Amino acid sequence: MNSQQEFVLRTVEERDIKFIRLWFTDILGYLKSVMMSPSELESAFEEGVGFDGSAIEGFSRISEADTIALPDPSTFQILPFDEGAEVQTARMFCDISMPDGQPSWNDPRQVLRRQMQQAADEGFTCMIAPEIEFYLHTNSAKEGEDPKPKPTDNGGYFDQSTHNDTPKFRRQAMQALEAVGIATEFSHHETAPGQQEIDLRHAEALPMADSIMTFRYLMKQVALHNGAQATFMPKPFQQWAGSAMHSHISLFEGDSNAFHDPDAEYSLSETAKQFIAGILKHAPEITAVTNQWANSYKRIIFGDEAPTAATWGVSNRSAMVRVPTYRLTKAESRRVEVRSVDSGCNPYLSYAVLLGAGLKGIREGYELGEPAEDNISQLTRRERRAMGYVDLPSSLDQALHRLEESELMAEILGERVYEFFLRSKWREWHDYQEQITPWELRHNLNY
Repeated sequence: MNSQQEFVLRTVEERDIKFIRLWFTDILGYLKSVMMSPSELESAFEEGVGFDGSAIEGFSRISEADTIALPDPSTFQILPFDEGAEVQTARMFCDISMPDGQPSWNDPRQVLRRQMQQAADEGFTCMIAPEIEFYLHTNSAKEGEDPKPKPTDNGGYFDQSTHNDTPKFRRQAMQALEAVGIATEFSHHETAPGQQEIDLRHAEALPMADSIMTFRYLMKQVALHNGAQATFMPKPFQQWAGSAMHSHISLFEGDSNAFHDPDAEYSLSETAKQFIAGILKHAPEITAVTNQWANSYKRIIFGDEAPTAATWGVSNRSAMVRVPTYRLTKAESRRVEVRSVDSGCNPYLSYAVLLGAGLKGIREGYELGEPAEDNISQLTRRERRAMGYVDLPSSLDQALHRLEESELMAEILGERVYEFFLRSKWREWHDYQEQITPWELRHNLNY
């Protein structure tokens, strides 16, 4: 029993926690939970909690159904919304292992941990700070009907909305995040009616992915307490912008930011340039993971400022990778912002492929081309190609073809996650293609 486990056991007893939720995610990023009583907690730390892995999307084959969830005591937090209630709960994230004690190759948390270890072996610690966008909406559809989402306000960028059905939402959201130890930097209304953004303070990649999963859960809970719903769907409204998860990434060598060079242009080190080059070179292969839904490509193709090509730029918000120019002389703030990631991704897998591609760029000394100065979102495909820009996939179909061809992505994700992800997403694409949409009926039925 280590000190962190002892702290959890003591806190559960002192705070009279009635139930503990053991959290993990499937390969597509859906949050899963096992509820247990405090009397079983010590045993869970020692032996884990067994469950049927074949029932979880992508975890185990029937012949390997026995799977173990090992709670990570460093992630223990008491959940909000139970204050004053008779039953107070806490949560811990779990690592998934096999009965022989080996880490499961199907666990998204382990996929990211492997890339973090690769970075550590090369002397780096990866720090990430996401800007998470999402919509608040109400749904007037009756049971059995298609959803009919309606934004909760009519505000725009940075507005204090003139009409708002959930005026206390952001304040309560920030309080809920603080209650579970998730540090935030900013919160504001985004460009579209009902669209919100909350920026998280930078942390190491794995704890940040845990925080994003907790963030989604809490935002949905706060929304429900305000009579609304929160959605992280990449583009829920045709007429308004999609929801991104712009991610600011930097690598540290000890206490020093490996991306900062005070003598270089934009204070951007050679390591940072190689990291950017790695992400750009492998961007088409990465896209199926960072933009995993058929709906994701509605944001990329028709969204405001969503990147359409594998480009980088300095302060250029139409580029896929942007180099912010705030505080150029401040070493710890030198970072790169990856703008292609959307809010519907699995953060463990997305950060694993971004980190893996960036590390490959450093390892093999990739060269970075000149920064894009154009508004890329306003260029035609022909113009982009004439300027030498490589287009990002414009559909899940195209993205999956690029993923299938990628040895690097198979290596980063691991064979089982890679194969299951492809099977699952091809099935989704075929289901999407198979439907007959209202648009088709409206335009073709009377032909």
